[in-house]
Amino acid sequence: MKSLTCFKAYDIRGKLGEELNEDIAWRIGRAYGEFLKPKTIVLGGDVRLTSEALKLALAKGLQDAGVDVLDIGMSGTEEIYFATFHLGVDGGIEVTASHNPMDYNGMKLVREGARPISGDTGLRDVQRLAEANDFPPVDETKRGRYQQINLRDAYVDHLFGYINVKNLTPLK
Repeated sequence: MKSLTCFKAYDIRGKLGEELNEDIAWRIGRAYGEFLKPKTIVLGGDVRLTSEALKLALAKGLQDAGVDVLDIGMSGTEEIYFATFHLGVDGGIEVTASHNPMDYNGMKLVREGARPISGDTGLRDVQRLAEANDFPPVDETKRGRYQQINLRDAYVDHLFGYINVKNLTPLK
């Protein structure tokens, strides 16, 4: 069992190829699904060129664990929090490197209610399962579904709920 150094205290971050790749992303998805047993989660990814491939590998691992995946596409972490809560799903994962250098990527995980998953709230359990990589065979009859959805309008409407647009004045 090889230690996965991409698991940090509050999220997952690692150098591409060495610490984080598509195989590891699949294992993280499978481990998240096996540990938390969610029915449905949302996935999103930032603008990094590697985020889409990692997100799709993550989705496959989740589906192999029987989880239905709703992919909201290119998004910020805050949109995963919104989507998880707005849709009332069991969790969410954003593929993002945040402020890290361009040869890194990572993931931020939440559970139901958009509550962050960190070292003391389940991230270590997901890490142990991903490191062991000893999952039961995939049951194709229980494999999760994958669906792309667009929540951008709902998210923008939500943001506008915080301001009174009538009070805005045009730029001079």
